[in-house]
Amino acid sequence: MDITIHTSFLPHDDPEESLAFYRDVLGFEVRSDVGQGKMRWITVGPSGQPSTCILLAPPFADPGITDEERRVITEMMAKGTYGWILLATTDLNGTFEKVVAGGAEVVQEPTDQPYGIRDCAFRDPAGNLVRIQEVG
Repeated sequence: MDITIHTSFLPHDDPEESLAFYRDVLGFEVRSDVGQGKMRWITVGPSGQPSTCILLAPPFADPGITDEERRVITEMMAKGTYGWILLATTDLNGTFEKVVAGGAEVVQEPTDQPYGIRDCAFRDPAGNLVRIQEVG
């Protein structure tokens, strides 16, 4: 089989704040931005990697979601337990400083983990956990 990861989903509750974080702070390219108001589906991805994308989507767009499910999703997003992603960089300290300078909420400063990796973590504007791991 020849399978690749094309697009991963993360929820957003404010498209402009999400754009500011993923485009302006992380430096991702905006590949598409459709919809209007808070009901926008925004696809972003790293420069030079056109086949790898993150779809930032409104979490309540599915008409089949119940009021109780909306409440749970809202609570999970506020706690940062609904969505998360693991990114990679060759310069963790430099990346950390740039993301901090962009105003992101720091969850964990660069740390050597006991399981052999060095990483840090932030929250995006919707509360999603964004971990960044240092790679060779």
